[in-house]
Amino acid sequence: MKKVMALSLGELVLKGKNRYKFVNKLVKDIKRNLRGIDHGKIFHNMGKVYVEVVSDNEEKLINRLKHVFGIVYIAPCYVVETDWEKIEEAVIKVVEETLKENPNFKTFKVKTTRGDKSFPLNSMEISAKIGGMVLKNFDVKVDVHDPDFYVYCDLKKDTYIYVDKIKAHGGLPTGTNGRGLLLLSGGIDSPVAGFLMAKRGVLVDCLHFHSYPFTSERAEEKVKKLAEDISSFSDDLTFYSVNILDIQKEINKNCPEDEMTIISRRFMMRIADEIAKDNYYDCIITGENLGQVASQTIDGLKVTDNITDKIVFRPLIGMDKINIIDIAKDIDTYETSILPYEDCCTVFLPKHPLLTPTVEGIEKSEEPLQCDKLVEEAISKMSITKIGGSDEKKK
Repeated sequence: MKKVMALSLGELVLKGKNRYKFVNKLVKDIKRNLRGIDHGKIFHNMGKVYVEVVSDNEEKLINRLKHVFGIVYIAPCYVVETDWEKIEEAVIKVVEETLKENPNFKTFKVKTTRGDKSFPLNSMEISAKIGGMVLKNFDVKVDVHDPDFYVYCDLKKDTYIYVDKIKAHGGLPTGTNGRGLLLLSGGIDSPVAGFLMAKRGVLVDCLHFHSYPFTSERAEEKVKKLAEDISSFSDDLTFYSVNILDIQKEINKNCPEDEMTIISRRFMMRIADEIAKDNYYDCIITGENLGQVASQTIDGLKVTDNITDKIVFRPLIGMDKINIIDIAKDIDTYETSILPYEDCCTVFLPKHPLLTPTVEGIEKSEEPLQCDKLVEEAISKMSITKIGGSDEKKK
């Protein structure tokens, strides 16, 4: 009796004539995330993708597959010929295993989907027959409203029998919605923003700003760890690291103190815009959240956006901080994000930052600065690292 992981695809099945492109990309992502782990054939059949299990490593397979965007549910199945004797054997085995692991389970319900419409019984008749098998062999009862467990029967050319439906992240396969450059700090928000955009099919690379030696090498390593975490959900990524200390010194020397933060943010956006143009990114992504800090007021965001023609995605813009923290914990970036290493945004931090900047006012303040030269010099000294977390995460 073979075992497979049945992968439900969610919104991918609604893609019409383009569906095959999304499914093909999903299969590539599955293969990438399963590299280094034993598995059998990966195949697509009637709206689901299947991964054959070839060794006792189901937990590892499930943990890896959870990180593949496009998968909504993972179901460990027994797959048998569509023959009642074989189906009964699979049902008995899966229920026996379930009750052994959960001895308090007393009720069940059968759910059947019949993809093979040539089969002589309809879904309700198949469910009734399977239910009879379970009642005959086990001390459990049927509860159609609130059962302790379900027995699922997916009848196609072969029949798939399973009990567990393990929730995955859903979304769209990596890269099916273009490429984005994420402004990645060492905080809680930006890794979550990168995760959410990757979930929508954006291939994410990361841009980090630091102020070494005012910020430490350990702070840089912390952010690289966050980039690695993002890569485990998306793909191997490019990590750009830019030192903006010289820019911050010039701002501090030539501009009003209360505008330090917003002008620094504009320089970050200038650098991001140049890197995005030079490397053909479709968008810029930030972890900004409306009203969270002084530079993230509506006026502040207007002034920052004035720098670039690229679309700027802010997936956290209206989220509650508690919700953001919950996602960070769920994707295992929270503990790294709260490590107490300094951030470049804390360098020359004004006591009373300006909350209502205007484009005209900030441009006037920037006149003493050689903006293009400062940006060019910062980019010329940046370091570029390739980061891949597909094999390190989800052991």
